[in-house]
This record gives sequence, C-alpha cells and structure tokens, in this order.
Amino acid sequence: MGDIRPGPPQLRPGRALAHTTGASGSGSPHRSDSRPPQTPRGARPSDLIGRLGTTPPVPGRPAFLFLLLGFPALLFALITWQVVEDGPFLRVDERVSRALVHPDRASELLADLGNIQIAVPILAMVLVYVAWRARRIGTDRWWLPSLAAALLMALLPALIVPLKELTARHGTSVMPPGVGYYPSGHTATAAIAYGGATLLLLPWLRTAWTRRTLVLTYAALVLGVSFGLVRRGYHWPLDVVASWCLCTDLLLCLWLFLARKRPSPR
Repeated sequence: MGDIRPGPPQLRPGRALAHTTGASGSGSPHRSDSRPPQTPRGARPSDLIGRLGTTPPVPGRPAFLFLLLGFPALLFALITWQVVEDGPFLRVDERVSRALVHPDRASELLADLGNIQIAVPILAMVLVYVAWRARRIGTDRWWLPSLAAALLMALLPALIVPLKELTARHGTSVMPPGVGYYPSGHTATAAIAYGGATLLLLPWLRTAWTRRTLVLTYAALVLGVSFGLVRRGYHWPLDVVASWCLCTDLLLCLWLFLARKRPSPR
C-alpha cells in the first residue's frame, strides 16, 4: 500500500536536489521561477530606456534639460508679447536705453564684432580647423560637427527676419525712422557664430584652464557686442536680451546634438 503518513512529502534518496519541483531553470535549488530576485535593485522595474533601478517619473536629466531650454523660451515669449502689445516692459526698456545711450567710437567698435563680415569668417575658420583635425586622426563622420554648426548659422536669418517683420519695432532716438529692430540680429550673429566655434573647439582642448578661458572669452565677446549695440543706440536693451534667450536655446540644441553624435576614432 502507498505511504499515507501525514506531513509534507520527503525527498527520496538518489534524487538530485536541483531537479526538485519548483527549482529555477538555471539549476539553483534555492529560488523558484515565480520569486523575484532578492536584491532591491533587481526587483524594481527598468525605466523607459532600460536602466535598472528607476521607476518613472524620475527627476533627472530630461527634467533638467526641459527647464534649461524652457526658461529662455518662456522669457523670449514674454518679451515678444510685450513688444507686440506695447506693454509696460517697453516703458522700462526706454528709460534704461536713455540712461545708457552715449554714442562713441569704442561702442561702435564693440558693436561691429557682431557684423556678419567679422563673426562668420571666424566661425568658418573654426569649422575648417575642427574638420581637418577630426579627419587627420581618422574619426568617423569627421564632417558632422562642423556641418551642424554651419547649418545652425545658416538657419539664423530664417528665424530673425520673420520676427523683425512680425514685431515691427521702431529704433531708438539716435537711429533713423524705421522698424525691424527686434530682436537684435547683431547679437544673435555674435552669439551663434562665436558660440558655435566655442562648442566645436572645447573637445579639442586638453586642460580645464584652456576650456574655461575659451568660455570666458566667448562670454566677453557676446557681452561686449551687446553693450556696444545698446551704448551706441543701435538697439533697445530688450532687443539684445531677446536674442540672448533665443540663441541660448539654439546653442543648447547644438550642444546636445554634438554630445550625441560626437565622432569616435576608428
């Protein structure tokens, strides 16, 4: 007759422990297939891009980038709305302009650094230099960073010119009658040309000191051009600030693209 003893069944001699019912397919006798792993990191589901240990939503890089891109865009939209609707910001802008405008030779020279004839050739030299260095060491897609910066520079007029026509803002008291001063094209040209050159050169600099010096030089150039434009009376202060906001987002997009598509040595 069969075994009718009460209690759980006992293992019979000669049976392999790894082949008992409930053992995992890996041969481990200590964990069944239906049980989650014991480590907290393994028990948590992966996020949208496959990294273990995070459960959406997680504050991190996407949220930071959204804020980084969103704040300049929001400020630009606010300034543009004030210009179109002739809002109270323009009264403050005009008072600041009257306090700062004092045409002289120094301000004119600073403003000239935002001319296409000066800024674009400097960017072109950097484009050629970076492409040559990348090709020299045999990197894949050596042409891609220079092409991206060149396309951004070419795209800039397609953004600035329609905005000038849409807002139709008049110039300062020292400028001849006319409209089309918002946003500042000279500021945008300097920001994109010198900023694109800076982003292209940064990966080729070996020390933190040289990279920091390059970034500070870029900031000084853009601030110098901006001050010269306002001091000379070529633009209202809000024209310059709006170009800062617009170009900040454009350069951030270029930086993100270069970081994702950075050529690797063969």
